[in-house]
Formats: sequence, structure tokens, C-alpha cells
Amino acid sequence: MEIIQLTYPLNRAQIPNQPIVLALGFFDGVHLAHQRVIRVALDKARSLQLPLAVMTFNQHPSQLHHPEANRTYPYLSTLRRKIELMAQFGVDYLYIADYNAEFAAQTPQQFVDDYLVGLHAQVVVAGFDYTYGIPTLANMTTLPMHSQGRFEIIEVPEYTQFNEKISSSIIRQAILAGEMERVNSDLGYIYTTTGTVIHGQKRGRTLGFPTANLALDPGQLTPAIGVYAVRLQVGGQWYLGAASIGYNVTFTDPTQVHIEVHLLDFSEDIYGQSVKVEWHHYLRGEIKFDTVEGLIDQLRQDVQATRQYFAKQQNTF
Repeated sequence: MEIIQLTYPLNRAQIPNQPIVLALGFFDGVHLAHQRVIRVALDKARSLQLPLAVMTFNQHPSQLHHPEANRTYPYLSTLRRKIELMAQFGVDYLYIADYNAEFAAQTPQQFVDDYLVGLHAQVVVAGFDYTYGIPTLANMTTLPMHSQGRFEIIEVPEYTQFNEKISSSIIRQAILAGEMERVNSDLGYIYTTTGTVIHGQKRGRTLGFPTANLALDPGQLTPAIGVYAVRLQVGGQWYLGAASIGYNVTFTDPTQVHIEVHLLDFSEDIYGQSVKVEWHHYLRGEIKFDTVEGLIDQLRQDVQATRQYFAKQQNTF
């Protein structure tokens, strides 16, 4: 997959001089509804023997239009993660447009002329709710007028699962509620975050349950407070673990959220290393214990519950 950064105005010299099938959307999370758009575009591209291209933005438009409310927009997928997923789904060209004030100030007609026709789109594929400007003036209903017959338009209808709509906003709500089975079902893969192992207070080590303290990379949505069955990747290998997202209420003043992962059957030093965490299953909420013994007993139960969960899921991997 070739990645091409787009700026305003469009530099036509960097655009491959060939017709394409172009899928449009922000694609945060690249969930099942997004995958449907990409799959429809891919099928069309293969039938026409053309490359499949996707155009997305480097940031969500709301970060530009509502900067105070969206200073830390909670992405389901960082740009790096989105690139990984697009490559998995058969995209040949990924266009990443710099969504800045100049880009946003284009008229709908300018956008179509420069960024759809200008990319040599022979077919444009987008979801039923795609907009390319003020929603009432630039949507899938108005796109035929702005296209002026220069490319075919395929509108992908709303995608549902179990009679429920799939959308990035609904998935965010589910993550914040710890409903990881719903999240992962709607995504079509396991929700994954990235980060770095940092030094903590090393209290888990004294309890017999050493943990990897994580600093997540910025801009990712963190699941709800609680304990989860997870998989953590470090050094190219995946390990099972019980992850805690919480305030360490048993020992400290609850003012800062900590993310700690106790890896099962693992004892290596991984400070400073980059990791990925797959969030599989919510085990329980955060509990304040009156005694250290009570905490240790619960940690043993968490480890057992994690093993049992993954034993049932062993055919998944």
C-alpha cells in the first residue's frame, strides 16, 4: 500500500496518473460499517481492474471546528493504526488529506473538482451519511450534481448487526462502559491501544503480582475503569494478562488514572519498550480493599478468571 499525504492546494504531481476507485470517509476505528464501504469499493475496483484508493483526513474535522471541546479527541484508531488496518483490507493507495482551515474552506464543488476528479476517480464509494462540507449542502444526495457525470457514485447503505446500528460514536460509548464484547463485535477485530512501559511504584512486585505500568500513546480512547482480560504484545510476542485501569484506591489518593498489566507466566524486564494491548473482556470494577490480604486474594481470582476466559477463547487465535 502506498501512502500519499495531500495538502491544499492539491499537488497534482504526486498523484498517480491512472483511474481509480475511491472510497471516502474518516474511518475512525475502521469498524464493520467502514469495512463494508471498503469491501464494496474493493469489489468494484477488482471488477474494473483498477487500484483501490481511500481518502481520509489526518485529524477529525471537529478538532478544527470545535478546538476547545475537542482538544483531546478520543480516537478509536490512531493514524498509525488506521494505516495498518487499511493495508489489511486491500487498499492500494491511502490518501491522507491535511484537514486544515484552507482545506475546510473549499466549496463542495471545489472539493469534488480538485480532490475527487483530481485524484482520477472513475468510481466514488461512500456511506449513506457521508458529507463533504455543510451536511445539508454537501452529502450523498448532492454529490451527483457536483460530480457532473464525471464519475460513477456508489452509496453504501447503513450497516447493522443484530438489528443495531454500527457507528464510531456508539463504539466509543461502549468502550467507556467497558462493554468490550460489543466493541469488538462492532469493530470486527479486538480493540487495540499502543503505549510504552514506564516505571511505577513497583508495589505489585511486593505483592507477588508484578505489573507493567503503561503510558498510552496520546489520542486513544481508554476503556472504563476496571479490570480486564487482555493480551499484550512486546518484542513481537503476545502474552496473556490482567489489566487494571484505575486510581489505585487501596493505596493512594485517587487523583490519577493508572494502567497496569500483570502478565501471566512472564518475568522479563520490559521498561521503556513499546507495546500493544488488546482489550478482550471486562472482569470487574475497581475495588478499595481494607487489607492487603484482601487485595492479594482478589488478584489471584483475577488471574484465574483471565486464564479461564482465554481457555474458552483458545480457538480464536
